Amino acid sequence: MTITKGASPRGSVHSHVPDAGTTAADAIEKARRDMLHQGRITKRTRIGADVVCEALLRQGVDVLFGYPGGVVLPLYDVLGDYPEIRHILVRHEQGAAHAADGYARATGKVGVCLGTSGPGATNLVTGIATAQLDSVPMVAITGNVPGALIGKDAFQEIDITGITLPMTKHNYLVRTADELPAVFAEAFHIARSGRPGPVHIDITKDALQAETRATHPDHDAVLAALPGFRPTLDGHPRQLKLVAQEIARAKRPLILAGHGILIAEAWDELRELAEKAQIPVTWTLLGIGAMDETHPLAYGYMGMHGWKHVNRAIQSADLLIALGMRFDDRVTGNVRTYAPHARIVHVDIDPAEIGKNVAVDVPVVGDVKRVLAALLPLVAPVDHETRAAYAEQLAEWRRESEGSSWHGSGMWRNGLLSADYVIERIGAANDHDATMVADVGQNQMWTARYAGYRRPHSHLSSGGLGTMGYGMPAAMGAALGRPDKKTWAVVGDGGFQMTVQELATLVQDDIPVKIALLDNHKLGMIRQWQELVYAGNYHSSEMVGPDYLKLADAYGIPAWKATRPEEVDAAIHAANAVDGPALVWFEIASEQNVFPMMPAGKGLSDLIEDLEDQE
Repeated sequence: MTITKGASPRGSVHSHVPDAGTTAADAIEKARRDMLHQGRITKRTRIGADVVCEALLRQGVDVLFGYPGGVVLPLYDVLGDYPEIRHILVRHEQGAAHAADGYARATGKVGVCLGTSGPGATNLVTGIATAQLDSVPMVAITGNVPGALIGKDAFQEIDITGITLPMTKHNYLVRTADELPAVFAEAFHIARSGRPGPVHIDITKDALQAETRATHPDHDAVLAALPGFRPTLDGHPRQLKLVAQEIARAKRPLILAGHGILIAEAWDELRELAEKAQIPVTWTLLGIGAMDETHPLAYGYMGMHGWKHVNRAIQSADLLIALGMRFDDRVTGNVRTYAPHARIVHVDIDPAEIGKNVAVDVPVVGDVKRVLAALLPLVAPVDHETRAAYAEQLAEWRRESEGSSWHGSGMWRNGLLSADYVIERIGAANDHDATMVADVGQNQMWTARYAGYRRPHSHLSSGGLGTMGYGMPAAMGAALGRPDKKTWAVVGDGGFQMTVQELATLVQDDIPVKIALLDNHKLGMIRQWQELVYAGNYHSSEMVGPDYLKLADAYGIPAWKATRPEEVDAAIHAANAVDGPALVWFEIASEQNVFPMMPAGKGLSDLIEDLEDQE
């Protein structure tokens, strides 16, 4: 089989003259290249690398984040023949994986990253694990040594299939070009279907180089090849009736919205259920954006660093309706004291999550969008008066927590620059419509609490793995996936320096990420735990960093510095006015903590609200 392309190093050559000191194969390859560049041939053999590119296009892939290496050069050799695929040359493979993750979260599509064998493959592992724990659809492609060398400890050979097995939905080792069409079709289906997650495809170099006539399967053929992969999508009718009965009986119901709402695009059904039954909505870290925070029934962010009034409502509720969330420890704290008065409804597409962490009274397995659509007709409407007393109690708790001394830090009112003020001003300056991508640590919690989210997929964060260094490369992917939205990466000085080399990627590919660097010269969350839990033993939490203005200038990125509250708005607006990447260095108060805080081993009723609580 042949394909017509405008530029490729392969083709049919009928004669050649070997040069001195070269092999016949070298001479043939040189002749092919020369003839191709002279426009004398336009056809070449279809090889495995072509199949990879074709498969990506068939799956709607328009951006590929990668880093070349020896065994994947056959793929890079033909990539120019597929201009519909934009390749982003990252500066480290971890950046490729996080960028693919950010692209997937911002768009709802499958993100794709590429690395070579050995260290190129292992450098992807942290990003793959991040995607796995947060249910992010990703296909990670790696190259491997030629099949004949596998198991022989060849140069840069590593069992990357074995390494990624515990952190992927599925993985493949492809040894022949003919396998590639089916493998890629299956991989994308598995990555995006059911509970999404990463799939790894490892391809030997000879499989990329070999000629193939294999055709791409249609969707029905893919499903037929995966008889065991049939996730339950629709909730059982009996269970849905039980949910409706629980809602009808409840006096103090609360909805817990998780990442599954965003994955299933179920935000409209969530709002309809809340309004019909007059149930307040709270959300997990990854559920942020499931509901417009200005909605009257939007109550706030839960958990270890969530709002006090939200955690208090959970502890007093008589019914929790958990939608697409997994009751992880940062949400529940000590499960023995979690929601002591509540019956629990749990809706999730992954049956393994139901009952894993907390006991559930009404389990419902299914896609949350389809479950809610089927549930809505069964739920009796509730008027405002019926829940008036409950609503007033919630409003009182909210006024109390938002008006207390620990709300934010208050430092900006005393002339010191505090992170909550910075985040609040970034949200306002972008009309609460920017994509906010947080790194991990104190900056992550401030971003979750104070930006003010209005739309789905406007908040991206590494929740399950808590990956420092995630913020900036994930923002790259988000900006490329949603060029219609401003993208802000909120990073601490610790996480920023872990993937700082991606500044070069932002410049080379003109990716318009705005970076808010919250610099407290500390590993902030580590310092906070040391202060509150380890009696002020601040070992290894001091963070000496560079002059970030000079660093940005070295990369050719416009940058500003703000050290006082009155400088914040001007710096944000200046960065927003730049067409490409920009950085704002916010030097914040080093002693600022994130409150409230639920200590390890404690429950939602044991929040530390300020330093006095610990004394």
